[in-house]
Amino acid sequence: MNGIHDLAGMENLGPIDIEKDEPVFYEDWERHIFAITMATMGSGYFKTDEVRRETELMPPADYLRARYYEKWLFSFENLMLEKDVLTLEELESGKSLREEGGFKLPPVPLEGMQYAMHNPVPASLDVDVPQNFQVGDHILAKNINPPYHTRLPRYIRGKHGVIVQHHGVFLLPDTNAYGGPDKPQHCYNVKFGFNELWGDETSHNDFIYIDLFDEYMLPDE
Repeated sequence: MNGIHDLAGMENLGPIDIEKDEPVFYEDWERHIFAITMATMGSGYFKTDEVRRETELMPPADYLRARYYEKWLFSFENLMLEKDVLTLEELESGKSLREEGGFKLPPVPLEGMQYAMHNPVPASLDVDVPQNFQVGDHILAKNINPPYHTRLPRYIRGKHGVIVQHHGVFLLPDTNAYGGPDKPQHCYNVKFGFNELWGDETSHNDFIYIDLFDEYMLPDE
C-alpha cells in the first residue's frame, strides 16, 4: 500500500527534532493505551502485522499530526471493532452495552506478554519451502503498488541490490496482516547503495540494508 506512513526517502519534511530527556509517556492516557495494547496483543487478539496494516489506514493529515500513541489508539480501536470485541456505540459511550457485561480480557499468558512487550524477531519456521535466492545474488526489487499491506518499501521498488544474508523462513506480512492464509517464505537481508536509491550526487560509499521476502524480488539479469 502506498501511503504517508512510507516516509523513507521523502523530502521536505524538515529536520528531526531530538528532544533531550524525552519522557516515555507525555500524558497518563498514553500509559493506558500502552497497557491495553500489550494485554490484548499478548492474549492473541491481534498480531503486529495487523497493527501496522491498520495504522496505514490513518488519514495522511492525521498521521503526520498524531503522536505515537495516538496511532496505537487508532489501530487498537479499529482492530477491536473488526474482531467484534467492541462496538462503535461502546467506544463512543465508554461503557459496555452488552447484556453479558461486555468484553472481559482473559488472563494474559506470560509468553504472550513477553512477545507483546519485546516483540522479538520470531525463530525461523521449520517449513520446507523453495528458496529462490542465495547470498551474493544480485536482485531487482519489484516495482509494484499493491493496494494491501506490504513490507516492500516504496523507495526501493525497481532498484538493484545484493543479498548479504539469509534469515530463514517466516510468514509473509502481506497476508499475515489480514489473519492469513499463512504464506511462509524465505527472508533475506539486501544491500542497496545510496547512489542507486537517490542518484549519483549521493555517496557511493554508503549503503542501506533491508529485509526482503522472496515475493518482493526478481533475479537481476
